[in-house]
Amino acid sequence: MSDLVDTRALRSGSPTGSILRVEIQKKFYADEQILGEIEFSLGAGESMAIVGPSGIGKSTLLRLISGLDTDFKGTISPPDNVSMVFQEPTLFPWISCLQNLTEACEISEDQALNWLHRVDLSKCADLFPDQMSLGQQRRLALARAFGISPKLLLLDEAFVSLDPAIYRDMIQLFKSLKSETQVATLMITHDIAEAHELADNVYRLSGAPARLLKT
Repeated sequence: MSDLVDTRALRSGSPTGSILRVEIQKKFYADEQILGEIEFSLGAGESMAIVGPSGIGKSTLLRLISGLDTDFKGTISPPDNVSMVFQEPTLFPWISCLQNLTEACEISEDQALNWLHRVDLSKCADLFPDQMSLGQQRRLALARAFGISPKLLLLDEAFVSLDPAIYRDMIQLFKSLKSETQVATLMITHDIAEAHELADNVYRLSGAPARLLKT
């Protein structure tokens, strides 16, 4: 039990205060309990990564925090502006790259063009998602996530299935955008090296039901 961690205690002295508080008691799928007691908070501008093997409950935890799943026992208090980057780009296939920003983020065309420039997609403005490479789609998904000026950015294995060179480009792009915006981030990944590179604090999910442990 000594490995169980309540990260609220680790951040109780944060001058920025907490923008996310998670107090999960139980999460079930059918009769199987997936998550046990999980309690933590995240301060403004902080970054946290949660690692663990496939099937342990990482994506389930992120879905609870994002509000995509509300069937659990406990309380989660997120900020009022949260964005999420999924394993797949989840773009609107019927509209252009530019419109994926103007419509999804509700920003002006000039603002959208600026975001395309920042993620090196200026030449793709009129293309549809299926005309773009996977790497370009991932860049657009990242621009869309940052484009709504979120207080909290959630990443669900956002950099998987990329060639090594494209992967490094995406990692550097993410680090640059995060540095510019100072958004708080919570990411899940199976890659411990990636977690330590991109997050201030790294924890892991382990056990059945899964609980948050120190790395």
